Amino acid sequence: MQESSEPILVAAGLGQQVSGPGGVLTILDHVDFQVMPGEAVAVLGPSGAGKSTLLGLLAGLDAPTAGEVYLLGRSLGALDEDGRAALRAGRVGFVFQSFQLVPGLSALENVMLPLELADRTDVRRTARAALERVGLGERVDHLPNQLSGGEQQRVALARAFAAGPRLLFADEPTGNLDGRTGETVIDQLFAMRREQGTTLVLVTHDEAVARRCDRRLRMSEGRLEHDG
Repeated sequence: MQESSEPILVAAGLGQQVSGPGGVLTILDHVDFQVMPGEAVAVLGPSGAGKSTLLGLLAGLDAPTAGEVYLLGRSLGALDEDGRAALRAGRVGFVFQSFQLVPGLSALENVMLPLELADRTDVRRTARAALERVGLGERVDHLPNQLSGGEQQRVALARAFAAGPRLLFADEPTGNLDGRTGETVIDQLFAMRREQGTTLVLVTHDEAVARRCDRRLRMSEGRLEHDG
């Protein structure tokens, strides 16, 4: 199927400022770029460069103090919180450094959550298949605290991809994992993204991971220093 020629994600003059004891702090300063369907884009930069803040704004989890984000062709600024959640449901997936699994739910139930929110049918079968895809078919009834860090992140991968999202945001997905486990998770992430044709926006400090993407955006002190 031919990809759309329209960008799936646009940041237009994006800025974020917060007030603190020392005055106004600029976290992001006039960030402009776009992502086309099917692209994998890495966001690189040192700690404090504004990478995670940028990701939160792009996903509509936070609101910018300047500029606009267009996600899946819609202006996020024109939507309220419920509207943004409805836009993301079943179309946008997330993988976080800290896994963000619900402690009291089993691996299977964690993967089922976004499917249920997106009103999908055959939720249990789809969630089980996603866990089998990441090699956790035998761990479906385990709670997060009964799983290793690598297993928890693989549950998070299964949850992110189960609904077949058009776009996936990943924020330092290997940040809490050892090197070998992190490589396994990244291999699975890129394999699943390739299988589904998912657009990827990946925040990472790892140059080797970033090189696996089509483009690298380099942030410094809240500004986009390089897009290539």
